[in-house]
Amino acid sequence: MAAAATEESDGQMTEADSPTLSQLLDAGWKLFEDVSNTSEPTGSNPVQVKVKRGIAHLEQATRLVAQLDLFSKNEELEELATADIKYLMLPALLGALTMKEVNLTNRLEQVQKARVYFMDFLKRSKDYSIMKFELPKSEEKKESPENLSQNASVGFHAPDLYAMAAHRQAKIERYKQTKEAEAKLTEIKASVDSGQAEDEIVRDYYLLTVRKWINIALDEVESIDHESEILKMGTFKKESANQSRPHPQRPPMKPFILTKDAVQSKVFGAGYPSLPTMTVNDWYEQHRREAILPDRGIPKCSDDLDNEEREKEEKERQIENDDDEALQKARDWDNWKDTHRRGYGNRQNMG
Repeated sequence: MAAAATEESDGQMTEADSPTLSQLLDAGWKLFEDVSNTSEPTGSNPVQVKVKRGIAHLEQATRLVAQLDLFSKNEELEELATADIKYLMLPALLGALTMKEVNLTNRLEQVQKARVYFMDFLKRSKDYSIMKFELPKSEEKKESPENLSQNASVGFHAPDLYAMAAHRQAKIERYKQTKEAEAKLTEIKASVDSGQAEDEIVRDYYLLTVRKWINIALDEVESIDHESEILKMGTFKKESANQSRPHPQRPPMKPFILTKDAVQSKVFGAGYPSLPTMTVNDWYEQHRREAILPDRGIPKCSDDLDNEEREKEEKERQIENDDDEALQKARDWDNWKDTHRRGYGNRQNMG
């Protein structure tokens, strides 16, 4: 073996020479336990540094395992050396650390990468018959035309209550198995760490660890599949929104001078030839035609308005012609308004 490599308390390795396979696995495993047990937020910089460092150690260990060709599909579990069993954990730890990475730009790609790691771990555990379990479907099979058509055909039927009950029972069973494995691991961990344990105890320790992680990986894959569906739906809706046509906008109205009546329209039109003029009635009528304003508030018949306007024009004409009676009425009205506030005597709040 190469010269020994030392390992700091935070899992960072300082090399006198290239680290051994065992040292790489131990360093990556320790970093995983650190980030799992820390009270700091997962997205904090110190935690993310440990996550990336742990992934780097485990990826390097995985390359060494491939070079050494430690595992074979034609090999039985009894033929596997006790010291090599712990390296079955590499893809499981890689998947767990990948799930702890914070990737806001492409979360879907991240969880799919973690799923590949967990599935690799489960397939290898299945090849060695470490425990009985049903392997989850691959992404390709789940998205195949046969499965999609089958899901579509049963989409409007009532849910399979038996399947739901069986699925729930399987999760409860996995939870119990995980707790039992953790209790046994706690009992023999000290003996294994001391290096004084017999080969049979060490072998049981590693196999218990793998069985515990099989249940964890099954739950993780199920969780990833649910999250992937949500993320894909969000991506689809976002792309659909970007591709949809924008709503047609009304052309901006050209500036104009709003006048009280046609007489003022002519006056302002003569003084400001660059700006068109429009009476109040014309303005309301234009907005009604363009559906900018609701019909309510706009009189269907303009007879009442015309009568009111004619009365005002008649009063103004009488004042301009020095009609004594009209002048006196106007003065009396002005004096009354000076001594009475607006709405005086309105007992029924009619405006």
